[in-house]
Amino acid sequence: MAFNHINAQSFARPNAWKKYRKELIVGVGASGFLGDLGGRNTIGTRLSPVDYEFSKTRAAAQVGFRYKFTKNINLNSGFNFLSVSGDDKLTSETYRQNRNLNFKSNIYELSTRLEFGISSFKRSGVYSLKKSLGRTAKRYTTELIGFVGVGVFYFNPKGMDASGKYVKLYNLHTEGQGLPGGPKQYKRVSVSIPIGLAVHVIVDKYWSVGAELSYRKTFTDYIDDVGGNYYDKAALESAYGTKSAEMADPSLGLVHGATSPSADGTGAVRGHKDKDSYMTFQITVGRFFPPKRGRTKLRSKF
Repeated sequence: MAFNHINAQSFARPNAWKKYRKELIVGVGASGFLGDLGGRNTIGTRLSPVDYEFSKTRAAAQVGFRYKFTKNINLNSGFNFLSVSGDDKLTSETYRQNRNLNFKSNIYELSTRLEFGISSFKRSGVYSLKKSLGRTAKRYTTELIGFVGVGVFYFNPKGMDASGKYVKLYNLHTEGQGLPGGPKQYKRVSVSIPIGLAVHVIVDKYWSVGAELSYRKTFTDYIDDVGGNYYDKAALESAYGTKSAEMADPSLGLVHGATSPSADGTGAVRGHKDKDSYMTFQITVGRFFPPKRGRTKLRSKF
């Protein structure tokens, strides 16, 4: 994702970028999820936007701090809050629709990323009343930034039951976690790799505006509580209660045997092994903290 510096006129003066070293950033926008649940009307690749369900777009927000090491290399660390969701009812793909699972989850993410950019300094002419309508210059700098980093995030999936109430899924062990032949219980804290692009416009010595698109590769398949095979419903009910059995398999019965074990007792596929991912698009506003100038002596005009 590295970009090489290609414009020597990035800022008004060679060291002008040092005035913009420290920047507090806030942003708001939208988030989306790519995983087992929902998706388009055909089975797509879960790491690709091809399978994205736009109707499940949710809100996202961030606060962060950017520090410039050089004119073109930054370190950006911050906190992101976003919401993700998915629902098999939104797809007409036969097997997903029959599965009839759904989820939603808030995600709380701390991340740091290394940014590489190119910048373009521009000057537009305007007229100033203070200088007797003389022509002056208004300067601004546009930066195109590519970034990659690492983050840690927390999630806690919930699913809607038959009564329309959302229930937490982690403690229901819907795929037989902890039971004989079942998988280990997943962790609700995982690692993400943010990769993306940003446009950053420095409008004056104190403020900036921008937009960024960030895709997160993760190392968990259970943001949506789905990642393995169906487990015997009677065993789930005996171990974890009726709600566990209900949320594990609310299938519609449209595909015969789709949720039943095979002849050797192996559970039917409930979710695939691809890791989940999520993305955000946000509009940002930044506040710079330029270095304080040293005191200078007043010079006489005469």
